[in-house]
Amino acid sequence: MTPAPPPSEARSDARSEVLSAALDGRLIVSCQAPPGDPMRHTDTLVRMARSAEAGGAAAVRVNDPEVVAATVAAVGLPVIGLWKDGDTGVYITPTVRHALALVEAGATVVAADATARPRPDGSTFADLVAAVHAAGAQVMADVSTLEEGREAAAQGADLVSTTLSGYVPGSPRQTAPDLALVTALAAVIDVPVVAEGRIATPAQAAEALAAGASSVVVGTAITAPTALTRLFVEGLAH
Repeated sequence: MTPAPPPSEARSDARSEVLSAALDGRLIVSCQAPPGDPMRHTDTLVRMARSAEAGGAAAVRVNDPEVVAATVAAVGLPVIGLWKDGDTGVYITPTVRHALALVEAGATVVAADATARPRPDGSTFADLVAAVHAAGAQVMADVSTLEEGREAAAQGADLVSTTLSGYVPGSPRQTAPDLALVTALAAVIDVPVVAEGRIATPAQAAEALAAGASSVVVGTAITAPTALTRLFVEGLAH
């Protein structure tokens, strides 16, 4: 007879199943703004999240513990928290300290860079996963390649997202979503695959689900008026 998993592991598995069911086939909205953008204000970002909830989103993806805590207090959706610290190397939730601060702020899921690059505190992605799981939350692995996704799943990630494809050396540069990576990941890992990155239209979001994604993250096309305005301005100039 196969021994039962420890109670902590059983609870983690149950939470993962509940979250997977809630997100399956649905939209996650990334409610963020870059440094210096007029939208980068906690109250404004919380209003973005409330608008996403009103529009039918299944979850929101939010940057910074302060914004995570305010969003958790304002919406009834799962909050996927991350902490961008810097803008080079591993900067999306780069250390265990960053990850645990997000759990403390109330994040249901912690999103973190799961690429093969070194982390600033010398830890591994597996260390981060173990710490987050012990604190009672789940982990979304942001990856750029198939091998990184496989490794992240093997290290305990609850979800694997294509967030970093096209933004890390060694991954293909492209203007469209990396649906080939979505398909490849869905074929070889047992955890849900999340399509994220350069998804600009509802049609592309549907294509991502058809390619094997369990859910889709959209940010700029929904929550970035500065970037969208710039696209129109550039289009008129041409």
